[in-house]
Amino acid sequence: MGDMLETMFELQKNLNKRVGVDTDAMDDDERQKWILNYARALGQELAELVDSVPWKWWAQYQVFDKQNAKVEIIDMFHFLMSLALTLGLSAKDVFESYLRKNKVNFDRQEQGYIFKDEEDNVGV
Repeated sequence: MGDMLETMFELQKNLNKRVGVDTDAMDDDERQKWILNYARALGQELAELVDSVPWKWWAQYQVFDKQNAKVEIIDMFHFLMSLALTLGLSAKDVFESYLRKNKVNFDRQEQGYIFKDEEDNVGV
């Protein structure tokens, strides 16, 4: 099956190119534009996920749409990968950064996370 995350990134890069977005050929102005576009799209997908779960405590008609919630999470992955690609991050970069940040988060928990220190993010 190969590396699943690398496969996902390659598929996303191809989809982005298919719709006219080549993250490899962007200058910084274009990159900034697409970071905002993808961040907005990601926010919209998050709102759609929220709408898949009954959250209106005053409304009786709502139902939990588990299937749609799953689809919205996948949609968010599309935009997260597009953001990563826009910033020049590969699947390997994301994986390695995740491991470093995960360690930071565990270390913070071990220390009681009694204060916020962004210095521990420097190596991420």
